[in-house]
Amino acid sequence: MSQRSFVVEERGRLNNYAIEPKMYVDSTQQFGFNQYAEKINGRFAMIGFVSLIGFELIAHQGLMTWLGNL
Repeated sequence: MSQRSFVVEERGRLNNYAIEPKMYVDSTQQFGFNQYAEKINGRFAMIGFVSLIGFELIAHQGLMTWLGNL
C-alpha cells in the first residue's frame, strides 16, 4: 500500500491540505555516553568557545588575565 501525497474527497474533488507524517517517539531512556549527549556537549562547547573569543575581543585581554585582576 503506497501512501498518496494528496487526498480526494467523496465527490472526487482534490483536497490540497498537507498530510501529516506519522510521528515516531523513541521512549527508551538512554544514559551515559550516547549520540544525543555527545551532540549536545559538542554544541555547548562550541558556544562556550565562541563566547570566550568574543569576550577576549571586547576586553582586549585573555580570560585568565582578566580573572587574575579581580
